[in-house]
Order: sequence, then C-alpha cells, then structure tokens
Amino acid sequence: MATRKTEPTPAKPTPARPATQAAAKKRAAPPKAAAKKAAPAKKSAPAKKAAAPKAPARAKAVAKPPKPPKIAWKPQTFMASHLKDALFKTGLRSYAAYRELGVEKATGGAVQAHVIRLLGKCDPKVVSIPHYHGVQFQFLYMLKGWMIGEYEGAGRVKMTAGSCWIQPPGIRHQVIDYSDGCEMVEIILPANFATVEL
Repeated sequence: MATRKTEPTPAKPTPARPATQAAAKKRAAPPKAAAKKAAPAKKSAPAKKAAAPKAPARAKAVAKPPKPPKIAWKPQTFMASHLKDALFKTGLRSYAAYRELGVEKATGGAVQAHVIRLLGKCDPKVVSIPHYHGVQFQFLYMLKGWMIGEYEGAGRVKMTAGSCWIQPPGIRHQVIDYSDGCEMVEIILPANFATVEL
C-alpha cells in the first residue's frame, strides 16, 4: 500500500513570550514610584519662637517677715526692778543703750521688756535704716524727749513724752530723728525674735 506523503503542517506562530516570569511581572507592574502612594510629608517641627526680650531686672522683692516663734507660756515668777539698780548696756543698736527690766527671766522667755535710752546726736547714716521684727507683739511708751519714726502705712510720726504706740508684727519702720535724753519703754513678745534690715 502506498503511503501518502503528508507535508508537515506549518506550526502556528506563537506570540513572543517574555524571557522569564519575573521580567513579565516587572513589565506589567507600574513603576514603584507610581505604585506607592506618596508618603505624607513629615511634619516639620514648629519653628521655635524667638525668645522674648528679657524684662528689665526688678528691684529685689522684700521677703515676708519671718514667723515669730510660738510663745510657750511657762509659770511666771515675781520680779521687781528699781531705778537705783538700773544698768544700761548697748545692744541691738549702737546708738541705743538698754536697761533690761528682768521680765524675760520672770516669764521664761515669753516677754522682753526694757528701757531704751538713745545716745548722742542722731546720725541718719547710722540710725535711719529701714527694718522689721519677727514679733507677735511690740509696744512702746515714750518716757522723756521725743523721737520721729517712719512707719509703714502711717508715714512719719513724732512721739513725745507720754506718747505710746504699737508696731504690728512685720511692720517696716525706721528712726528718722530724736532729741537728747530720749528714753522709752519697749515690751515685746516673744523675748527672742529676728530683726531684718532692708
């Protein structure tokens, strides 16, 4: 039987394939820059505010008067002080001599009482220094002469023989002038207290 010679069927042309699958994916995918959403821009730190100009230095504030120690009342003892035994000693102020009346000892430190005698001619450079005391109570009585003082909230006041006054706790005050032979009694609670010069 004769065989029929068949001609091979020409192969159908196949579309060109990419060399590799990876290459294909690469072509198919949009460029990375385009595919990724644009990252939100980083928030830049807020600009530092320009430092405000410094305010001019203020005068030093005066501290509040120290709180006086609490008075611990102890049993009191009888005491008497007589002028014939009077002894004046300089103390807190160079221009003043003090006669202690014995009250501090008799009250166990609760009260101080003395006679103050102002010495020599008044020198404002030494005498007129504003100050205050950390006391609970301060009372004065003018025995002789006169004294001009300046008191916070009251201004200048002239005290003469027979004048008396209270200086409230922490009141700022200063001696302005005084006469020769000026003497006064002062009573203070407690006996030990702080004095602050301004």
